[in-house]
Amino acid sequence: MWQEENNTLVKKFEFKDFIEAFGFMTRVAFLAEKMNHHPNWNNVYNRVEIRLNTHDAGGIVTDKDRKLAEAIDKLL
Repeated sequence: MWQEENNTLVKKFEFKDFIEAFGFMTRVAFLAEKMNHHPNWNNVYNRVEIRLNTHDAGGIVTDKDRKLAEAIDKLL
């Protein structure tokens, strides 16, 4: 479940191994490029943390973030 923290939507994902995590990140990258809205993220081995906010709107959570979060969840 996405959590809103400090004007940012945050979600942590855990996968079987690095390859699954990297594959997920690749799918998110294509999706983000298509939506022209790119996440801040971190990956360590099988874990991926994604943080979303809209820089153009002053670094707050907007509908763009919520739509991207929903689309990311559909990738799973």
